[in-house]
Amino acid sequence: MSPVLAGVLQLTALVAALALAYRPLGDHMAAVYNSPRHLRVEKVIYRFIGADADAEMRWPAYLRGVLAFSAAGVLFLYLLQRVQGGLPLSLGFASISPDQAFNTAASFVANTNWQSYSGEQAMGHVVQTAGLAVQNFVSAATGMAVAIALVRGFARSRTGDLGNFWADLVRGTVRVLLPIAVVGALVLVACGALQNFSGIHEVGQFMGGSQQTSGGAVASLEVIKELGTNGGGYFNANSAHPFENPDAFTNLFEIFLILVIPFALTRTFGKLVGNVKQGYAVLATMGVIWLGFTALMMWSEFAHGGPALQAAGAAMEGKETRFGVGSSAIFSVATTLTSTGAVDSFHSSFTAFGGGIQLLGMMLGEIAPGGVGSGLYGMLVMAIIAVFIAGLMVGRTPEYLGKKIGTREIKLAACFILVTPALVLGFTAASMVLPDALASQLNTKALGAGAHGFSEVLYAFTSGANNNGSAFAGLNADTPWYNTTIGLAMLLGRFLPMVFVLALAGSLAEQKPVPETAGTLRTEKPLFAGLLVGTILIITGLTYFPALALGPLAEGLS
Repeated sequence: MSPVLAGVLQLTALVAALALAYRPLGDHMAAVYNSPRHLRVEKVIYRFIGADADAEMRWPAYLRGVLAFSAAGVLFLYLLQRVQGGLPLSLGFASISPDQAFNTAASFVANTNWQSYSGEQAMGHVVQTAGLAVQNFVSAATGMAVAIALVRGFARSRTGDLGNFWADLVRGTVRVLLPIAVVGALVLVACGALQNFSGIHEVGQFMGGSQQTSGGAVASLEVIKELGTNGGGYFNANSAHPFENPDAFTNLFEIFLILVIPFALTRTFGKLVGNVKQGYAVLATMGVIWLGFTALMMWSEFAHGGPALQAAGAAMEGKETRFGVGSSAIFSVATTLTSTGAVDSFHSSFTAFGGGIQLLGMMLGEIAPGGVGSGLYGMLVMAIIAVFIAGLMVGRTPEYLGKKIGTREIKLAACFILVTPALVLGFTAASMVLPDALASQLNTKALGAGAHGFSEVLYAFTSGANNNGSAFAGLNADTPWYNTTIGLAMLLGRFLPMVFVLALAGSLAEQKPVPETAGTLRTEKPLFAGLLVGTILIITGLTYFPALALGPLAEGLS
């Protein structure tokens, strides 16, 4: 079987699996967030944290809950790393330095999981499980809660109420993420992933000599890192490591985990607003972009020229032979079009145009299908912009799902769109003029022109501000400058957009629905899905094209 055919068959199997899971999972999440009852374990959690789960919240109160919970998470995870040297099961590792502890705490709470350290050489079992793995659950549940709050803004009329953050957080964790994670971890263990608390072992190598390796609760962390679109690996090699991702089946299974909740949330959206066709329109938009990017990536990697690469069958540098080019390309697009950041190959080793596709996927806002929760609310904001543009073209007040899109809503949507590019381009520009930051581009001189070095820096801040977490190898990001600035980019890129999303949700929830007329734009039709795709690509292109031209495009055309 040719590598191209194998890649196409894997993509087909993945689409089939996602289609089978779409309806039951989407309906389950809609029932979870609409349920009037609390499970017994949930009631225990509410009493422990002192929350009234039945109290309705307007958007300022909902936002305070999000920010307070996230701030507590940053503080706890920071302190846990700072005292690691005195904890049991630390494997003899020292406490983490202040700048790296801040960067890691910000990263995992912001659902980014950017790692400027090697997990197996820095983090003990307690930090990995009680710190990082826990944040993988709750940061994902926080994103889902914010998305559901925005959906309630469309669904509710003249109340301003968005539900209860604490109830949404706990339900998303207990009823959605935990059950799937338990089953997924069992699948990974059955296929060969590690799950233990063993120490460091000295093991022999085939070519002589030895190396140190450690065990850990790898499978349980691996499954939630993918399911919650987190991305931080137990080992430095991430999902390219055989202890995390043993074979071709687990590789495809992990891609499925990355995509299943973000895609299924469109079904949840349709159910909660009372019109599943609206969910299908959003799903179609996400699907077209995802499949288009996947096809472009596979073409770029399989067709890369040069005698050595053609003899190898494609661009195999930086890719695992047990996965191959096709599966690596599918994984790469899935992880950069969501906020996952997990890698089964090394993105810096992709072709120049392949690296550009990865960058562009994150620059879209990671909305196709995006992170758990963040992908849906990002796409809905883009839908509001698309409706506004359509309204301008026909000269009538724009409406979406029965709600008028006025000046306040457009200002909030515009702020949501602008905040991330400002962080990415601002920090990238600063890093390209500061000598210490430039010195971190380890392979710039070897490549001559420096376009790849610029791409490394641009990729780092794009990944951080968009809460992705993957990186171009070759940039030494474990410096005070990058630890601090990427940490700030991750926090601001995560929580500033949430401020605008929740304010937008509150504004919509206060409105009275507008009756549909003959002039109302039918947003469940293919025409609107096409308009939405065009709006996303045009906005992203106008924002980022100059930076892409200086990086991957310049490298690819040189």
